[in-house]
Amino acid sequence: MCQNRRTTATDESGVRSRRAARSLLVAVALMAACAVVASAGPPFLTDDPETVKWRHFEAYLFGTANRGPGGSAFGVPAFEFNVGAAPNLQLHVVVPAAYVTPGRAWGLGDIELGVKYRFVGETDTRPQIGIFPQIELPSGDSRRGLGNGSLWARLPVWVQKSHGPWTTYGGVGYQINRAPGMQDSFFAGWLVQRQLTKRLILGTEVYHQSAQAVGARQTTFTDVGGYYTLRGELSLLVMVGHTVSGERHSVGYLGLYYTWGHDRPASPGADVRNWTPRHATTGW
Repeated sequence: MCQNRRTTATDESGVRSRRAARSLLVAVALMAACAVVASAGPPFLTDDPETVKWRHFEAYLFGTANRGPGGSAFGVPAFEFNVGAAPNLQLHVVVPAAYVTPGRAWGLGDIELGVKYRFVGETDTRPQIGIFPQIELPSGDSRRGLGNGSLWARLPVWVQKSHGPWTTYGGVGYQINRAPGMQDSFFAGWLVQRQLTKRLILGTEVYHQSAQAVGARQTTFTDVGGYYTLRGELSLLVMVGHTVSGERHSVGYLGLYYTWGHDRPASPGADVRNWTPRHATTGW
């Protein structure tokens, strides 16, 4: 009888341990997906090859949400800072707080660093093309589901073309993630947006992400979002979306965007046509 009780207790302990491990893996996978939202071209999942204008700056105060199977992850509050370090070259950092369920853990998430370089400029007949390698530092506590647990990276190529009030961009990339329970994956997205008024731009996208965690499924998202100029250089950004295939997820982004800087003469022959679609159409 005592042996049976010990066996039952051991079995129950093993079940609890496996459940805890699964819950932790779910939280880590959700935070990895949430990081994708934060690292893309705000407020969308797909990014673009536009770089911040030389000697100009961008700051975002924002929050992201990802509700998926078994839990939810939020990056809130989060801060993004971009600087135009040279013509066609942008330096990038995101510092997020993270909140995950199950577990109701809150704290510092994984810090993101990136460098965007546009190596082909846009003309009337040619799109602009750029790369945006990013690394995620393991600053979040992976034992609580707040981070990945090891360094991981995203290596995308983005393309963009504009015509009148219309802008379209997209690309593909590869994600390297060797953390326990995670795996390498690829992603791709494409977006179309239009300026409706001097203050308002709306867009929609399709974004695909192959499975990021071992045993997980791929996801394909659709969403809508846009930018609204509140005043001067200050804008409101918003996006809401959900999956149309694969694992069921709902995602969102809400943030404030501010830009500043000074125009100075560039070196002869330098291409400084590096406004974002918002700048190009609103003339901020």
